[in-house]
Amino acid sequence: MTTPSLPDDVSVVVIGGGQAGLATGYYLRRAGLVPGDDFVILDAAEQPGGAWPRMWDGLRLFSPATHSSLPGWMMPPWDDAARGFPTRDHVVDYLRRYEERYGLAVQRPCQVTAVGRSADADPTHPLMVRTRQGDVSARAIVSATGTWTRPFWPHYSGADTFTGQQLHTVQYRRPEDFTGRRVAAVGGGNSGAQVLAEVSAITDTLWVTNRPPRFLPDEVDGRALFAAATQRVQALHDGTDHPGVGGLGDIVMVPSVRAARERGALKAVPMFSRLTPTGLMWPDGTHHEVDAIIWCTGFRPALGHLRGLRLGTAGGHYRLGGPAGTQSLNEPRLHLIGYGDWAGAASATLIGAGRTARDTTRVVLDQLRR
Repeated sequence: MTTPSLPDDVSVVVIGGGQAGLATGYYLRRAGLVPGDDFVILDAAEQPGGAWPRMWDGLRLFSPATHSSLPGWMMPPWDDAARGFPTRDHVVDYLRRYEERYGLAVQRPCQVTAVGRSADADPTHPLMVRTRQGDVSARAIVSATGTWTRPFWPHYSGADTFTGQQLHTVQYRRPEDFTGRRVAAVGGGNSGAQVLAEVSAITDTLWVTNRPPRFLPDEVDGRALFAAATQRVQALHDGTDHPGVGGLGDIVMVPSVRAARERGALKAVPMFSRLTPTGLMWPDGTHHEVDAIIWCTGFRPALGHLRGLRLGTAGGHYRLGGPAGTQSLNEPRLHLIGYGDWAGAASATLIGAGRTARDTTRVVLDQLRR
């Protein structure tokens, strides 16, 4: 861990030291900028790895290591009974070694509290990045804070009366914590399927989804998802239509999910209408008692540090454009990557973060030259 010792002024501040921030740092360094002098990466976490160290123990990637790498250095292979789907710990180790390999000098723990303009809002003046360790001025900012710190909790009537345990995916760690308890996993995406697969192996479970789960064929993994996301972005750019990832399905059949299918555990029921003190209630009066509810309901972008810039939104997201599609239309010195397809095709994935960081860095470097 690098003890924060912040420069007063740099060309670029990268906010976030996860996969998107590291990939951006790699391209800035390759262009000749010096880490810690010309640019700085600020990360609020205590340790390397972005959100990965805080994810559940049994998490697996959706793609083999050969298709889950950041630019410049291939992720070391993971070859076990899971046939190449790397574990969470393998990813954490890779990200830690990656930032060491390229000497990216990530400053952590260093939480950014706000980004602001100069008092006169002159666009030729640097932006100011405020942190608990001091302020840094920058000519360009890349925000790559991800979504993990903003879990989405849906609201259902009776939630405050339920006497059992409620937790979100961010708080789930291992299935053994639920031994002997009746558990409902809520959510029809990959997180919901993987959590359900683990917990159903040791205790009574119920899987609740908004719509019937859509499983990808066994031979399809994250490589196909990334290709579909990229094709959709290009189609939208060309003014044509493409179903994107949604045209393939939602859930990758990683080994644990396939095993749950073989046990007959991948049977989902429609969404309930409300919670009761002891369980879940459906519109037709059906009631199912549970001891715990795991909300696998996704995340929202962690962008509170940008609130003071008062950027316009479209469809709930900041309005982005430019050559890379990641540049704020209301503040061109600001770039956002790693929050989902709206901030770069598949930019919330390892391989997608690298490609988006490459394109974004080109725009940033052009800004600096001008």
